[in-house]
Amino acid sequence: MLHLLEQTADQWQTWFADRELPAYRARQVRGWLFAKRAGEFGEMTDLPGALRQQLAEEFQIWTMHTAAHRTAGDGTEKLLLETADGQRVECVLLRDDRQRCTVCISTQVGCAMGCVFCASGLDGLARNLTSGEIVEQVLSLNRLLRAEERLSHVVVMGMGEPLANLDGLLPALEAATGRDALDISARRITISTVGLPGGIRRLAGHDRAYHLAVSLHAPDDALRNQIVPTNRKVGIAKILAAADDYFDRTGRRVTYEYVLLAGVNDQPDHARQLAALLRGRPALINLIPFNPVTGLEYRTPNPATTAHFAEVLQHGGLTVKIRHRKGERIDAACGQLRRGEGK
Repeated sequence: MLHLLEQTADQWQTWFADRELPAYRARQVRGWLFAKRAGEFGEMTDLPGALRQQLAEEFQIWTMHTAAHRTAGDGTEKLLLETADGQRVECVLLRDDRQRCTVCISTQVGCAMGCVFCASGLDGLARNLTSGEIVEQVLSLNRLLRAEERLSHVVVMGMGEPLANLDGLLPALEAATGRDALDISARRITISTVGLPGGIRRLAGHDRAYHLAVSLHAPDDALRNQIVPTNRKVGIAKILAAADDYFDRTGRRVTYEYVLLAGVNDQPDHARQLAALLRGRPALINLIPFNPVTGLEYRTPNPATTAHFAEVLQHGGLTVKIRHRKGERIDAACGQLRRGEGK
């Protein structure tokens, strides 16, 4: 059977045209999936019964099943999804209020980047997720929303390096955010990368003003090489040059994410070096106090250290935001997602 969520807009329209079915039927199906949160073709009651049966015979909506579903007191929900080939990935629903509901989705099974503080890469990389599997995460999380809630933002900050799987990610974002789907503005979609210059430039050329977030984590190459091993192949200068190009082409201010590891990269000298590195750039610095990961010995800085680090950056002329921690108790916070619970 064909995976419905793998179909491009052209393929989907062609399927209906080849069967001499009106084009609006294709839009109806997508409306049921995205807006009405239907889980099966039988629920699409304004479609003829024969069409519903035909769709069910030729397409499957779901290729993954929920292996675990955890909830936190702050409204965060996390799904552990198992793919058809037995792989596992996690994705998260974050609630701020009824007006802001965000899904955090994964692009790969595991991760090859090796960031030392992150659980996602502890078991390495198994494979890329398909575009359909990425859309399926969005739909699965969307179905967790209450009737009065609406999905407002998408952050590609789950497992994997998004720019290493643009072939899967870009079609998925187009499919999920189209006018006949969730209709989310590109300005409400954030793609987080460890910093792949070629991928950043390819994303800039995609003609969508997605918000780019670069996971920096250090003010110089010597320290970044220790925290982000892939930096040895690239270097900060090339990453910043690509990020500058992204801003020039899209007009979107780039966010630089910085996970604070106690005693490693959280000292005032690190902040001063970071301020000097980014001074003059239209950037937002997102400070992320380390979220504990079982098996890793890194520690979270105390609040006073984090606040002082932010003050030094602000005195250096930078715009700073400290990320509010959500979902930590269910291992759903930044850096805590992995390929399976207890692994």
